Amino acid sequence: MFDQSITEVQPQPIVFFGTPPFAARCLEVLHQGGVRIAGVVTAPDRPAGRGRKLNESPVKRYALEHGLPLAQPERLKSPEFLAQLRIWNPALQVIVAFRMLPEVVWNFPPLGTINLHASLLPAYRGAAPIQWAIINGETQTGLTTFRLRHEIDTGDMIGKRAVNIDPEADAGALHDLLLEKGAPLLLEGVKQVLNGTAVFETQIAELQTEYPHAPKLRPESGRIDWNMGAQKIHNLVRGLAPSPGAHTLYRSEQMKILRTRRVVAPPHLVAGQTTYIDGNWLVGCGDGLLVIEQVQAAGARPMSAQDFLRGHPEMREVIWGT
Repeated sequence: MFDQSITEVQPQPIVFFGTPPFAARCLEVLHQGGVRIAGVVTAPDRPAGRGRKLNESPVKRYALEHGLPLAQPERLKSPEFLAQLRIWNPALQVIVAFRMLPEVVWNFPPLGTINLHASLLPAYRGAAPIQWAIINGETQTGLTTFRLRHEIDTGDMIGKRAVNIDPEADAGALHDLLLEKGAPLLLEGVKQVLNGTAVFETQIAELQTEYPHAPKLRPESGRIDWNMGAQKIHNLVRGLAPSPGAHTLYRSEQMKILRTRRVVAPPHLVAGQTTYIDGNWLVGCGDGLLVIEQVQAAGARPMSAQDFLRGHPEMREVIWGT
């Protein structure tokens, strides 16, 4: 009898690059979706916590649990790692939430390397698209799969998916929503590239400067200027929660503001002035008030405003930013 298995075409292999939970979920969806994973690349184990115990990335844990070949190179240009790529011989590479790849790596496979980016390109190119979309008050963002090229986040696009931003969602909540929508989009794009049905859309160079960017977050990105409008401050808090957190100063001590709520109520407070009325910890902004709902003092854990004030009643009425 004719043995059909002998002539069965094996799917072309890919190599996956990623580190955090977002990437691990994408790896899981690709693996369970029938994509042949020749190898997985993730960050080297790093010491973490008080005990400085070596911490394995979520991507590494998934690879080990499912018997996927794994590499953790310190240097992506090292001869040892490049030799490993040649052994794996991928037709395509996929990168999600990983460090920048040198050209010798991203240009290695015949089909190139594709990436999942958490914005509707060409808007919000850069390291922090989720955070900046919220900080800027956007009501919609999305996801884009695209093929890597020299300039960051400028390659030809494969697929897009729009996602509405809840007006009260913080960066953590939006991250989870984008993960839910993004992993299937990535699987769809990978299969299209592998089977030759992908339709690539060029990002028009003339329009690239007209869109907002998403640069790496720096400590000064989270500093609250209480003279700004209440909505802008509210968006800054949402965009940086749960981490790294928007922050303010009182007597040189940094306080993270992790959750706020818009309110229209008297009395008028000057910018940065706080007061406590009817169970609400209020702070004045440039054009209104915010209710402070969650904070994190230096060296402490995040806690509700009420819990914090029970231990620090003197903070009910202060001037922040001084």
